[in-house]
Amino acid sequence: MSEPLQIPFAFPGRAALAGRKISVLAGDVGGTKTNLAWYDASQAEITLIRQNTFHSSAFGSCLDMLKEFLQQGQPEAVPDRICLGVAGPVVQGSVEVTNLPWKLDEEEIRQATGVKAVTLLNDLEVTAYGLAGLGPDGLLDIRVGNPHPDGNMAILAPGTGLGEAGLFWDGSCYHPFATEGGHADFSPRSDLDLELYQFLGAKYPVVSWEKVIAGPGIHDLFSFLLEKRKRTAPAWLSEALKKEDPSAVISQSALEEKDATCQETMQVYVRLLARESANLVLKLKATGGLFLGGGIPPKISSLLQFNVFYDNFLDCDRMQHLLKNIPIRIILSDKTALLGAAWHGAYGGVGN
Repeated sequence: MSEPLQIPFAFPGRAALAGRKISVLAGDVGGTKTNLAWYDASQAEITLIRQNTFHSSAFGSCLDMLKEFLQQGQPEAVPDRICLGVAGPVVQGSVEVTNLPWKLDEEEIRQATGVKAVTLLNDLEVTAYGLAGLGPDGLLDIRVGNPHPDGNMAILAPGTGLGEAGLFWDGSCYHPFATEGGHADFSPRSDLDLELYQFLGAKYPVVSWEKVIAGPGIHDLFSFLLEKRKRTAPAWLSEALKKEDPSAVISQSALEEKDATCQETMQVYVRLLARESANLVLKLKATGGLFLGGGIPPKISSLLQFNVFYDNFLDCDRMQHLLKNIPIRIILSDKTALLGAAWHGAYGGVGN
């Protein structure tokens, strides 16, 4: 495990909480599940009071879910602030969830809840803020590296979708910012990559990096390799793929070395994950470090510690000397985005 992070974040609202305590309803709104929590915050600390996880598709809107969460506590209690990380691009206080038919709007939430201080942020942006609250058990070192103390940082998070974000160093502290880089075009390099591109191109109008290394991409990659290798999945695997999340079944079968195609799938997946990780680091000049978050990296952490990931991470155009110094860490805690929403809600500078 790594040592606790000591990242100086820009939290302009922290000083204003001197001698005060406020409550924050924090959320991590995703296409598959949503984590909501009530925190109490003072200038010195943030304390979790209660939390719950909801299946996002079970609700018609995020507002319905917020109301359900509040009813589960003390129905008359209203938080001082609401801060939600949302899987989608936030523009002028509004966002459409990328993998869910929801639209969230700060003003609509204010009107419905009576809470004046409402902030919506991209889910990777709040994941970055969540690094402020992680302890040593929340991270796993892949490479220690030799980070620049004043270098930018990058976060890449494959899960239901593919999130990418950065942390910009201003000379004294870090400022997280969102991107939608996961929707940039997939860039094939090898002959196998080109065949994969053609396979995915017959299925999707645009083959983005999200289509390749987000969760559903594992199943597509497995299907591609079955077709290319002219193989048939064994009966037990075919049955499991029908009953459970197919990408999870494939990755777990690879980890347990139960099926050759599953193992090859994850070898190719790890290679492509490494390539896009390097792309993001180079574009952001993230000499301060790379964090791998989302739902997939913690589950396949053993695969990411083999040379197939690191060798392909270094396999770039003339910038190996830069990439060799980059620390790489896996974010193990699945509540990092939730924690980041709480920290930004408490100290981000918007509120009463």
